[in-house]
Amino acid sequence: MRELVERGLVDGRIVPVEGARRRVRVNLNESPLAWLRSRALVDARQYDAGERLRGDFERASLGPRVTMRWDEGPRSSRTTGPIDPSGGQLAAKARFDAAVAAVGPGLSDILWRTVCANEGLPAAEKALGWPARAGRLVLTLALDRLATHYRLP
Repeated sequence: MRELVERGLVDGRIVPVEGARRRVRVNLNESPLAWLRSRALVDARQYDAGERLRGDFERASLGPRVTMRWDEGPRSSRTTGPIDPSGGQLAAKARFDAAVAAVGPGLSDILWRTVCANEGLPAAEKALGWPARAGRLVLTLALDRLATHYRLP
């Protein structure tokens, strides 16, 4: 465990639990959806649907860029306009857009924040102005709709 802490994969944080303060270990590489799955707060079907959505989000390169793009070469003065994305990237974007549209506008907010942006449920609830512990219920409804869209058994 000490090796994981030194490599920055696990963090020992002090959090209030039922009025008392205690130290807990937090896996910094674990997504909020994986955290919910490991505690049986979402089922396997919902988890698989969320992972498919996140996979399409990553393949479509929809996340923010924090460093320079190295996938494009230098442009000549004759080249105008942006370089076209690959067919796989366009297909992933189309699948992502179709899935978000199938979930609906009211449920897609919490789905995007927790699955794609990797925000924890308390942070997502606060950002959306929702009461505490309302996010998990809405997230499970969104994941159910998403699983139905993907036709998962």
